[in-house]
Amino acid sequence: MKTKKININKKLKKFSDHWSPKVIAEMNDYQFKLAKIKGEFIWHEHKDTDEVFIVIDGRMQIEFQNETIELEKGDMYVVPKGVQHKPHAEEECKIMLVEPRGVLNTGENTNDLTAENDVWI
Repeated sequence: MKTKKININKKLKKFSDHWSPKVIAEMNDYQFKLAKIKGEFIWHEHKDTDEVFIVIDGRMQIEFQNETIELEKGDMYVVPKGVQHKPHAEEECKIMLVEPRGVLNTGENTNDLTAENDVWI
């Protein structure tokens, strides 16, 4: 099986919506998703999986009950499964998420920010 090279920056230019992760690759049962975030998200958790945030460009924060983690370009943070968190970014921030196939961006909550799952670019 031959795979193709993926250019992250070219993929990021293909969409402009915020809080709507797009799948760019799969490895085993895991998906690599790109997202652009800006403003406030919602408090949520993922009961069955950790969630990895990798900042490609910009700055973001992940708020927890007792602290806030600041991330900038080149930083990565793993939110443990079952931990309530709320990401946000003052200005647009470009990130990569790595998580199992089928994980909803809003965890167990569904609302206006729940993105369609398994959207490839």
